[in-house]
Amino acid sequence: MLKRVETSELRLGMFINKLEGSWFKHPFWKSKFVLEEMWMLEALLGSAVEAVIIDTERGLNNVPEREMVAAGAAPPSRGMPLVPPRPAANKFAAARVATAKEFGTARKIAERHSKLVSRVFIEARLGRGISARTVDPLIDDIYASVQRNLYAFNGLLRCREDSEETYRHALAASALMIALARQMNLSAAETREAGMAGLLMDIGANQETGGPPHPEDAWSGAADDPEGDLHCQHVLAGHALLKAAGDIPDAVLKVCMRHHERLDGCGYPNRLSGSEIDQISRMAAICDTYDLLVAGKDHRPGLDPAEAIRHMGEHCDGLDPAIMVDFIEMIGIFPIGAFVELRSGRLAMVVDEDPTERALPTVLTFWSKPLGKKIRSEAITLSQCYGADEIIGIAQLGGLDLPPLGALRQSLLSAYTRAAAD
Repeated sequence: MLKRVETSELRLGMFINKLEGSWFKHPFWKSKFVLEEMWMLEALLGSAVEAVIIDTERGLNNVPEREMVAAGAAPPSRGMPLVPPRPAANKFAAARVATAKEFGTARKIAERHSKLVSRVFIEARLGRGISARTVDPLIDDIYASVQRNLYAFNGLLRCREDSEETYRHALAASALMIALARQMNLSAAETREAGMAGLLMDIGANQETGGPPHPEDAWSGAADDPEGDLHCQHVLAGHALLKAAGDIPDAVLKVCMRHHERLDGCGYPNRLSGSEIDQISRMAAICDTYDLLVAGKDHRPGLDPAEAIRHMGEHCDGLDPAIMVDFIEMIGIFPIGAFVELRSGRLAMVVDEDPTERALPTVLTFWSKPLGKKIRSEAITLSQCYGADEIIGIAQLGGLDLPPLGALRQSLLSAYTRAAAD
């Protein structure tokens, strides 16, 4: 039975079925969960959520006063929390180089190495050897870019539309993996392996297999016959190609084989679950899913980056929840390239992140809803505008006189970069 209760009436043990209000005003990346730890209750009490819907059949309806956990005490944990208490600021979060400046460097890296990625993928499909040394310079450049600025390379690729799908996805996944590894404070060696894994995990995808499969195109094949399933072919082919190279790290081979496995055992090709899936493969599952949701494929249009984050929280139960928290901490609630609506009635695109205020990025305005027309762009650093404006939701751009979204993103990012350089 579903029941609406005020936030102040919540008790430990209740099953939250829905959090009322805007999703980004609460501290959880999932909307359905058991309220099982005191810090979770305190986080909700301190949020802007006024009421929730609980499911009394899946959790407590009420808790007598004598059974309530004393304030500040946490009950025994029965599983991994959806969002851990906010960690100390990541030592790599602060940008060493301004985002707008790093966009220019990131663009040169992407342009220079797109041909390398294309050549590696084509030679692999022709049965020629692959060497880890071939892609080392690319991994080094992406690694250095992420070190200088956590957001620029990923943000740039979300706003580019002039790259072939598979190669753009390879670069984007590599950059996401490196940034996520840094967020998780993995070692330099593990971070390099994560970047290489992101770059090469879909090397078995080609036009014949339709490229990397979209996350929404669920696999329904039999676990004992993966070779007969189209979804599995690029995984098995890619693993064979990389293994034949001889010098590809074992962690990268595992990711190539396992990045479509899920913790609940519903993935492929081997239906692995839980502890059978290594950490870097779990990271790859999240980075791969996010980038493909944003990029879209065939009959499935790409999602707005902020919408993709919300979608993953609501529909991707097989992803590692702890790593998902790190991913959101890394990429932001409103990633670069997200279209948002401001309280002033203006629509804007996120162009930079503030690592200390993840819900208050820098945005570039381009449309006025009250006027119903395009406006002169203005860059607003929301963390420094003292409440003069704020994000109230994801922008709905349907029916507006605007260019295709890919072209709009690229145009706005270029305008922001030029203005910052002046």
